[in-house]
Amino acid sequence: MKLFRRLAAALALNLLLVAVAVAQPGLWVAKNEHATVYLFGTVHLLPTDTNWQSHALDKALDESQRLSIEIVDDDSAAMQGLVMQYGVDLSQSLSSKLDEKDRGELEKAAEVAKLPGGIAALQPMRPWLAALTLTMAPLMQAGLDPNQGVDKLLKARMQQAGKPIDGLETAEKQIRMLADLPEAMQLEFLRQSFKEVADGPSKLRELIDAWRTGDTAAIARIEDEDLRKDSPLLYQRLIVERNEAWAKTIAERMQQPGVSFVAVGAGHLAGPDSLQEQLRKLGVKTTRIEN
Repeated sequence: MKLFRRLAAALALNLLLVAVAVAQPGLWVAKNEHATVYLFGTVHLLPTDTNWQSHALDKALDESQRLSIEIVDDDSAAMQGLVMQYGVDLSQSLSSKLDEKDRGELEKAAEVAKLPGGIAALQPMRPWLAALTLTMAPLMQAGLDPNQGVDKLLKARMQQAGKPIDGLETAEKQIRMLADLPEAMQLEFLRQSFKEVADGPSKLRELIDAWRTGDTAAIARIEDEDLRKDSPLLYQRLIVERNEAWAKTIAERMQQPGVSFVAVGAGHLAGPDSLQEQLRKLGVKTTRIEN
């Protein structure tokens, strides 16, 4: 899960159609004498015909008394206000913060992503926002709707069942996690987006296939490995620190009776610094549920 991409590469919709088959996304459970917490990894954007339901998932959701996802206060008006507050810099253009090589890469990425307005649309943006804009533009143009994301669909299901839903973070906290990065780290995030746009549809198609089949080793390689190796400080901020915070929340929750369902980006449940590993450090054992 990388933040908001927890989710992204350029793609064409017809290349993302996943064959209909029995889905087995990863599902874990932590239990003690009075509490149960299910852990499920999500993908924030999917082709509409992707099959990901399963008997084990349905059973876990039916048993759960509440749902926790990354954020719940992400309505468009609130997000637009936060983006304007933390993502726009009218005093200095984006290109003026880049060297000649990166300016060329930025122009190329904007062209490949078919960004409306081209590179000019990026100029008022701070580097973190430009990075997200570049990676999301081709997804939206391909017809993928964020409202079809797994977390959104889980939220709708639990709302229909009349069950409470809460966020592990706030939208402002997520945005400030990027906006408060030193500019050098934001620029590194932007350079990562150049690579993702250039990679085209294959990487996201590979990620969706790995998520649908519950292949955590592949998810870790696709989602986190490059970030961990190339930008360790960014990896620490976006993956490790958040997993540590969520693990503390879950461990505290398990001190109270009840059944909870926790859904976060699939990249957070894979790799050496996964949420399950952070829970293990706190004495909470997780077990994978097989369909």
